[in-house]
Amino acid sequence: MARADRLDRLDRRREGLEEDYREALIAALKVTAAGAWGLFDHRQDKHDRARAAPAVAELEELADEIATLRDQLLIDEPFALHQQFLAARGPVRAQAVGEPKQARAWLERLAAEAEQP
Repeated sequence: MARADRLDRLDRRREGLEEDYREALIAALKVTAAGAWGLFDHRQDKHDRARAAPAVAELEELADEIATLRDQLLIDEPFALHQQFLAARGPVRAQAVGEPKQARAWLERLAAEAEQP
């Protein structure tokens, strides 16, 4: 019984951290949607990176904690939202949409996902 309680507490902690990650990502996306580049690191500019560094560091820290809990709970798949965020970062072709527009699209997608039952 104690093991089951421990696993339940770990799983609730994981769910809470995943929600914290989502909220931190949404906050960072809102800043980016308002015109601040750097979150997606498309331009690879040191000033953009420095501006976005605290938000990216917070997301990485949360993702690391989530990964640790997922390992302890024997959840094989990685945290999908973080994987999607990582995949969206980095250099892009010249004709790709800008970070603010990309952030707005992410916010719309996350809002639509939140509305689903």
